[in-house]
Amino acid sequence: MKAAALLHLLQFASPALPIGGYSYSQGLEAALEQGLVTDAASAQDWIARHLHEVVAQWDAPLFWRMLQARAVRDDAATAYLGECYLASRDTFELRAETVQMGYSLARLLAELGVADPAPDGAEISLPAAFACAVDALGIPHEEALLAMLFSWLENQVLVCVKSVPLGQVAGQRLLLALGPELERAAVHARGVADDALSNWSPGLSMLSMRHEVQHGRLYRS
Repeated sequence: MKAAALLHLLQFASPALPIGGYSYSQGLEAALEQGLVTDAASAQDWIARHLHEVVAQWDAPLFWRMLQARAVRDDAATAYLGECYLASRDTFELRAETVQMGYSLARLLAELGVADPAPDGAEISLPAAFACAVDALGIPHEEALLAMLFSWLENQVLVCVKSVPLGQVAGQRLLLALGPELERAAVHARGVADDALSNWSPGLSMLSMRHEVQHGRLYRS
């Protein structure tokens, strides 16, 4: 991997990227409220299950397919995958999250002169905008997929650090412990067949809907 591509990847996968990732928990805050996550062990179990049962089965495989479609300039497939991802957000909060962050990243890319993922102002998901950045900057796809997954993982761990609460050292232990799980998820996402794709996660959807009316929320999802 060339140094320039690595630096671009680090920049666009960084939690310092001003697209608002820190303000979302993707249902984790509701799990905390319901007592499903209470300590480091239950946090690790929750994140690992979310990773393998949801992210590796749908979000990551669609992102991988978006990268492949952009690489061969298949605009129809790129648009279709983006529509599929938006349609899969089955609660108001989860859809608003990816649309807001996708818009913010698309706007940032345009202002930096990197690319313009949504020139007509159409809604764009975060994975679609990130795939556009990866393509425009020549970032290798396997590394981009790992970065996307790590960015998701890091945000989930930070929610636990702030809200369980866990200490900073415990948070770093979580990241280290879940590293092998992240590698497995990436391998699965690259190889999962079309007819095995699934965003079936009714428990997470119910938690997300409860979060919409949860009192005293810190996060937007």
